[in-house]
Amino acid sequence: MNAVERYLLNLDLNYEEVAAKTYIIHEPEKGLENVAVMLDEPLVIVQVKVMDVPSSGRERFFRTLLNLNATDLIHGAYGVNGDEVILIDTLRSATMDLEEFQACLDAIGLALSQHYRILSDFR
Repeated sequence: MNAVERYLLNLDLNYEEVAAKTYIIHEPEKGLENVAVMLDEPLVIVQVKVMDVPSSGRERFFRTLLNLNATDLIHGAYGVNGDEVILIDTLRSATMDLEEFQACLDAIGLALSQHYRILSDFR
C-alpha cells in the first residue's frame, strides 16, 4: 500500500482505485466529488474538473480565474486542460505527510464550494 492510499484510508474517505496509483474520491458532503489523486513519482497530483470553458465571455472568465489564483486559493491553481477548467495541486511524494495531504484536499474542497457561485455565472 502506498502513502496516498494509506492517507485516503486514514482520512476515512470514500474512494476507488481506477488505475494503478490513481484514485477518485467520492465525498460530495466534503466538497470532494470526483477528485482525482494520482501518484506519479516524484509527484502526487490532485485534480478535479470544475466546468467546461465557456464559449462566451471568455476574457472576463479567464481574468476571474487568474484573480482567484492570485488572491483566493490556499493550495493549487485553476488551469485549462483542453476544453475543461480544472483545479490542480501537486505535492512532492517523498516529503508529503498526512497533514499536507489533508490540507491540500481541504483547500480544494473549500475553493470549489466558495467559488461555485462566482464561476457558475459563466455556465
